[in-house]
Amino acid sequence: MSRRLYSIRGNDQRLDGGAMFGNAPKSLWERWAPADSDNRIDLATRAMLVHEEGRFILFEAGIGAWQSPRMRERYGVQDSTNRLIHSLDLHGLTPSDIHVVVLSHLHFDHAGGLLSDWSEDAPPRLGFPNATFLVSRRHWERALSPHVRDQASFIPELNQQLAESGRLALVDDASHPLLGPGYRFHFSDGHTPGMMLTELDGDHGPVVFGADLVPGRAWVHTSISMGYDRFPELLLDEKRTLLASLAKRHGRLFYTHDPSTALSHITRDAQGRFGSANNKGSVRGVEI
Repeated sequence: MSRRLYSIRGNDQRLDGGAMFGNAPKSLWERWAPADSDNRIDLATRAMLVHEEGRFILFEAGIGAWQSPRMRERYGVQDSTNRLIHSLDLHGLTPSDIHVVVLSHLHFDHAGGLLSDWSEDAPPRLGFPNATFLVSRRHWERALSPHVRDQASFIPELNQQLAESGRLALVDDASHPLLGPGYRFHFSDGHTPGMMLTELDGDHGPVVFGADLVPGRAWVHTSISMGYDRFPELLLDEKRTLLASLAKRHGRLFYTHDPSTALSHITRDAQGRFGSANNKGSVRGVEI
């Protein structure tokens, strides 16, 4: 089957570097992500688009512009309109052309782009009218009943509209008939319970959508986690397992938050340290 891969840029944002690098000292992480005067670093919210046999599958939707101006400022969201929509337009697509949206998890910086732009006169509405939305069942349960520690990461209005859409499909297993062969899911609980990472088969090795297990190249370092991770020790174990598998299989990792790199191969040196190679800033129609 011919399958082509594209990186689709959503709204950029700026977040506190200390929060993004957990207990790593600033003297270390600032080598990878220079901070501004407010200690904020540049972050992308990048989606992955797959085109195959007359259908388009979108992995995540970025942060969007559904928040009020005050909230966009708080979370460093760039632009007042949903950049994901403009990025799709550059490929001649609209949200109506998307057949499936696969959501690794429902935190607002990964799913907010499903909603319409903020307006004083109307609440945000769910877009992508022809898409079925795939979410892991365990994460859906977390989104409906979050812990106080992460409840601010979810969008209750989005959860409600997904439930009422009639197009929400919950995933329990490593595969789902809606995607069919060539796809399988890895489940991760370190960042948030039930996070779902999709692996795509490729002629030149697999591609995994890294979500918030490995949000960018800097987080390929196995000792680095985020302050937002619910269970950091578990996340580090999950990350090590995934990276070892990709390095062994000549696999590639797709990054949602890296501001300069969308896709890279995962490598492992003689000392067992993981790294990245063949880094691509954007992906336009790469056949896998």
